[in-house]
Amino acid sequence: MAAPLRPILLVEDDPNDLEMTLEAFADAHVANEVVTVRDGEAALDYLHARGPYADRPPRRPAVVLLDLKLPKVDGIEVLRDIKGDARLRTLPVVVLTSSREERDLVLSYQLGVNAFVVKPVGFDEFTEAVRQTGLFWAVINELSPDERPAPATPP
Repeated sequence: MAAPLRPILLVEDDPNDLEMTLEAFADAHVANEVVTVRDGEAALDYLHARGPYADRPPRRPAVVLLDLKLPKVDGIEVLRDIKGDARLRTLPVVVLTSSREERDLVLSYQLGVNAFVVKPVGFDEFTEAVRQTGLFWAVINELSPDERPAPATPP
């Protein structure tokens, strides 16, 4: 029996971008559950299974789609936390942001981001970028050995 699909963690505070992202996943028939949080603090709570997420299923996300400009804890700090934590550092993180600032790009890669995608302005371009990003990281990308499910043992 195949392992259950791992969720996609979408960290996005802009309601329009959130809605377009979810629509792009639906249009692409991405079967993974998409867990949405609206700020960096909630993202860290989810990833560390604490606070309101203390009882969540123990599955790690297939990918974190991370906006940089977030309330409470910004995306750079979320990325720094993920890549600085031995239990999370192999978790793929894709920055999905409207920021075109060179320093955000450079710092994100210095911290270990897996990809940096600037949100296109047009609806069609935005949904296509999200669709391709989600399909690659949730479906095509191979898991690192420490993230693969343990082989089933015969009874």
